[in-house]
Amino acid sequence: MAIRNIVQKGDEVLKKKSKEVKEINDRIIDLLDDMQDTLYNCGNGVGLAAPQVGILKRVVVIDVGEGLLEIVNPVIVEQEGEQIEIEGCLSVPGVYGKVKLSLIHI
Repeated sequence: MAIRNIVQKGDEVLKKKSKEVKEINDRIIDLLDDMQDTLYNCGNGVGLAAPQVGILKRVVVIDVGEGLLEIVNPVIVEQEGEQIEIEGCLSVPGVYGKVKLSLIHI
């Protein structure tokens, strides 16, 4: 497991479409482990997507204080409600803003 560099705003990889994961193999498992280490090393993040570590795969790790979720090929199938929260992004450090959120089902 390793801590990866987080891609910062302005990097072209953040504008590209990620590829679907066709098989969960050792490379994907290693990526998820590295993303977990990277997220927890940041100290203040709740989620990290693979493009944020330079990998164009549909993989994300999330921990909102209830334990780590590792999600591969997420698809939003339903959303409900709406609330405004202050959010930041690990790829845009130090910048926070109001974001409209909905409860999603994946």
